[in-house]
Parts: sequence; C-alpha cells; structure tokens
Amino acid sequence: MDKQIPLSDSARADENEHDGIHEVLVDLAYQRLMLVNVAFAGRANAGDRGWALIDAGLPGTAPLIRSAAEERFGKGARPAAIIMTHGHFDHTGALERLSEEWDTPIYAHRQELPYLDGTSSYPPPDPTVGGMMATVSPLFPRDPIDVSARLFALPDDGGVPGMPGWRWISTPGHTEGHVSLWRESDRALVSGDAVITTRQESAYAVAMQSPEMHGPPAYFTPDWNAAEQSVRRLAALEPALIVPGHGRAFAGPEMRSALHALAERFADVAVPKHGRYVDGVGRGGDHKPDLPEIDGSR
Repeated sequence: MDKQIPLSDSARADENEHDGIHEVLVDLAYQRLMLVNVAFAGRANAGDRGWALIDAGLPGTAPLIRSAAEERFGKGARPAAIIMTHGHFDHTGALERLSEEWDTPIYAHRQELPYLDGTSSYPPPDPTVGGMMATVSPLFPRDPIDVSARLFALPDDGGVPGMPGWRWISTPGHTEGHVSLWRESDRALVSGDAVITTRQESAYAVAMQSPEMHGPPAYFTPDWNAAEQSVRRLAALEPALIVPGHGRAFAGPEMRSALHALAERFADVAVPKHGRYVDGVGRGGDHKPDLPEIDGSR
C-alpha cells in the first residue's frame, strides 16, 4: 500500500462546521470522534424522532454524541433509528448506552447481526499490513456486543428506517454484513468503512486527517475480493458527495475521479502486499454482493 490517491482541500465538503458538527447538506452532518465519524441524518431542529444516527463511535463517546444531537436537533430529541454500517468496536462504542437512553431501535444487515447480538466475534486483525494503527490492532476489541433487545435487520426492500429517501447497499469485505447508505435524489453516499478518505493504518494520517481516497482499514479487512467489488459498486453510482467512516467528507468531480481510480487500481493501492488475508487477492474475485435493487438494476 505504498501508492496513494490524493485529495485536495478544494474538494472538501465539510467547511460548514459548528461546535464540532460538520454539516455537508441541510439534512446530513457528521461528527468526528477522534479516529472515527458518526453521522446525523435529518434537518436541524427536526425534533424528537425526526432524525437518525448512523453508527455510534468509540467507547466513552456517548456524551459527545448526545450533546451534538441536542445541539443539532433540540434538547431531548431522540433519533427514530440508529443505523449501523457495521459492528466494529469503533462504530459501536456508545451503541448500547445511547439506544437504551433513547429507547431507539438499531438496524443492521442480517449478516452483521451475530456481531451485535452477542453470538460471534470478528476474525482476528492483521497487524502485519504496515502502519502504527495496524501494529496495535491486536489490542482493539473484537468480541461481540449484545444489543439484541433493540436490534433489527434492515428491511429486505433496501429502505432505511428513519431515513426517508435513502437506501442501503450491501458493501461487504471489511465485514461480512457491511452496508453503505445511498440517496439517489442528490447522489449522497455514506460509505462507512467500505471507502474512507484517510490512511487509517497510519497514526499520523489519522491525527492530521491527511486526505486521500482509501480502501477499508487494512488491519480489519478479511475479504479483499469482496472489498474490491464493493468499491466498484460505489464508484459506479457516481456519487456527488461521500461521507466516510474515517476521514473528511468530500464532493465533486475530483472526489469522483479519485473514487474511480481507487476502484480501477484497488489491488495495487488498497490491498496489502502481504498479510493474513491477502492470499488469492487481485484475480478479479467471484464475489457478487447481495444488493437491494437501485433504479431497477442490481
């Protein structure tokens, strides 16, 4: 992973920042919580049950997420749903506490449910892919959490509860049940970790938010053929805006060009040269994600 696909500040979509909340559209914003983002879907002052939370940050970040939600939607405003792109520890840290406090249902892909209902642990990380974050990845939690009391599968028709106009897209690779969220009307994409915009393996890049179009965090990605197919699917959507799970939001032609470059050069720029899960990668892959229909095509 010694090659990069850079992004410039001119393509950033997060200049409208207030109290740590980056508004990228009138009804879409995100909050950076150290090394990961959570997103808020819904217009400002939407009130109780008038919005949705996407992912739930690191352990200990519940007060920060709650404060940002009240700042944006009003005091005491609870989400209609919490939508999980996947269940890694840096996306579920505040999930149990917030879902209980808000009495809010949680939705994830069916294949991700075992990691959220206490059944299964994720595959072990790969600390050999390079970078400080990868080196320390064996210390990251990978045991399942259990939020089964409020956990539901995302609808089979591709709809997203609490997010009218949005659809979920199965984007496996980083995890088996990873999803991204897509709104055709304005071509907005919340990519989770399927595509990110900083080199998450590097502690320096994470701290500085050094911008580049990047594949999923390598130390926690066990299926590189599926990850490549997922990036190709997202690039084919021609998004106008991307809000990733790690890194800043970007928009416009430069972002799309970088996303296509990532899809076309994935094996060269995203896949580690060596590692636990690399064998067999780079030969096209036969994985065809189970995707809901979008505009009549699969």
